[in-house]
Amino acid sequence: MTGPAPDGPAPDGQDDVDQVSALSDHDTVWPDDPFAPLDLPTQRRDARERAVTLLYEAEMKSVAGTEIVDELTLAPDPMASELVVGVTDKATLLDEHISASLDKSWSLHRLAVLDRIVLRIATYELMFRPKVPTGAAINEAVEMAKRFSGPEAGKFVNGVLSAIARSVR
Repeated sequence: MTGPAPDGPAPDGQDDVDQVSALSDHDTVWPDDPFAPLDLPTQRRDARERAVTLLYEAEMKSVAGTEIVDELTLAPDPMASELVVGVTDKATLLDEHISASLDKSWSLHRLAVLDRIVLRIATYELMFRPKVPTGAAINEAVEMAKRFSGPEAGKFVNGVLSAIARSVR
């Protein structure tokens, strides 16, 4: 492989060709490749976050989450769709479990919208997705709450979901 000329890259663009040849010769993937496949935990996290955004949109428009999914030009990840449909279909039951786990001085509708959505998704996973480990469901929800609402929301979500997990698992 030829290196750059002492004053910079080769004038004929040969360096670019050599770099591409080197990649294909050694099957090297660049670590920051935006087109590289994501690992499974990252795909699941992305699906959960997509479900949060879709359910948030539904809440802001006062429509069912399934209506938002149906209107999309490009269908979301199957897991995101499952979460939106499941949370929408089981919302009353999920809200009952969340309300029962809140301090008596709190009501479900007093919660921040994003915290309520994160709690619904995690409660759905705890109740209806038995293959999802309890710790994974809670941890993902805590991380989303911290990301969308702040560090205190993570602590709050952790406490509520721990109580729900004890009652449903």
